[in-house]
Amino acid sequence: MASEMMDALMALCEEKHIDQLYLIERLEQSLAKSYAEVLHLDYGARVTIDRMTGNVYVYKLIPREESWDDETGEYTEFDEQDVTPKDTSRIAAQHAKAEIKAIVNNSARQQIYEEFSHRIGDIITGTVLQSAPEFTIVKIREGVEAELPYYNLQRHPEERNERPNNERYTHNQRIKAIIVDVRNPNDSQAPVRDGRRRPAIIISRTHPDLIKRLFELEVPEVYDGVVEVRSVAREPGVRSKVAVSSYDDRLDPVGACVGPKGSRVRTVVSELRGERVDVVLWSDDPARCVANALSPAKVTRVLVDSENNYATVIVPDDQLSLAIGKEGQNARLAARLTGMHIDIKNESLAADIMRSIPREVEETKAEEEGGHRCEYVGPTGIQCRNMARPGSRFCGIHEKLAEYADLDVTNDPDSLI
Repeated sequence: MASEMMDALMALCEEKHIDQLYLIERLEQSLAKSYAEVLHLDYGARVTIDRMTGNVYVYKLIPREESWDDETGEYTEFDEQDVTPKDTSRIAAQHAKAEIKAIVNNSARQQIYEEFSHRIGDIITGTVLQSAPEFTIVKIREGVEAELPYYNLQRHPEERNERPNNERYTHNQRIKAIIVDVRNPNDSQAPVRDGRRRPAIIISRTHPDLIKRLFELEVPEVYDGVVEVRSVAREPGVRSKVAVSSYDDRLDPVGACVGPKGSRVRTVVSELRGERVDVVLWSDDPARCVANALSPAKVTRVLVDSENNYATVIVPDDQLSLAIGKEGQNARLAARLTGMHIDIKNESLAADIMRSIPREVEETKAEEEGGHRCEYVGPTGIQCRNMARPGSRFCGIHEKLAEYADLDVTNDPDSLI
C-alpha cells in the first residue's frame, strides 16, 4: 500500500512538474506537527518517509540536559525514540492529500507568475467565465485565469477600475485586453475573495496601450515597425486620438492605419465597442503636431512657448467649437496627445494678441533671411504671414489688391468702352 502511494506521488510530481524531494520534505514536516499533537509529545517529533517503500517512521524528540541554552531558553540537541504507531499509513494518506493539493496549487500559481510577469503590456484574448458587479473573470487558457476589475474607487480606493463605463460582458464572450499587472503568489498580502485567492493576472480594457496593440494586430506596417504609434490619448469608451509617424517617406502612416475605406480602423473601433478613434500625423515640430492633434478642426496659427510647454492656437471663428469639442473633449485629448497645455482662441478674439507680438523682432528675422513680411493687414487686424515680393511691400496675392485699391474710379460709362 505504501509502495503504491509512493508510485502515485512520483507520477503526480512528474505530471505537475514538482520536485519530488521538495514534496516529501513538505510531507515530513506536516506529519511531524500532526504526530506531535496526536501523541502529545512535549518537544515535538521527527518524521521520515522511506523514498523506496513509502513507509513512515515517527521519532519522539528527547532533549539532552547538557544542551540547554540560557540565552534562548531552549534545548539545542535531542535524542530520538521510535514511537511509530500502527496506523501511520492512514494518517500519512490524509496529510498527503492536503499537502499535495496545496503544493500543486502553489506550484501552478508560481508557474503562472513566472510566465506572465514578463508579459506585462502584451495583449491577450480570453473567454468570459464569470461576471460580478465589481469584477469579471476571464479564462486565458486551461488552468489560467485573469481578473478584469471595475471596483467603485470611492468605496474601494485601494482597488482599480479597468473597464470602460459603456461595456458589459456575458458568459463565453471573447474579449481582448492588455496585461497590466501580475500578483506575486508568495506575497503574504495577496488578496482573497470568498476564501480563495484572486487570480494573479490583472487585465485592462481602459489602458492606452490596448489601442497600440490592436493596431499592431490589424496594421502590418505597425507590426513590422515601418509605422510607429508615437502617442495615444484616450477617454475609454468615448474617444481616442492616436498619433502615428512613418520611417518610410513614401508611406502615408495615417492612410496605412485607416486602411482601404477605413477597414482597419473600423476593426479597432469594433473591438473597442464603438469608441471613436482619430488617427493623426505626428510631427517633431511642436506647432504642427498641435495643429494635427486638434483634427478635424482647421487651425490658422499655433504659437508655442517651449520653455513653459504652452501652445496658443488660433482657429477660424467657425472652427472654435469643433476645436474645443463637446465639453472640451477634443482639446483635452490633444493636450494629452502632445503633452502640452493648449489654449484655443478664435481669430476675432486673437487680434489683440497678434498685434502685441513685437513686429521689430519678426522684421529683423525677416531681414536676416533676406526679405520682409507682407504689410497687408486683414479686417481682423492680423497681418499676412507671407514674405513680400522683391521690391514690393506686399506678397504676390495682396500686391494685386493694392494695385486695384490705388486705381481711380470714374462714373463715366464711356470710359469702359
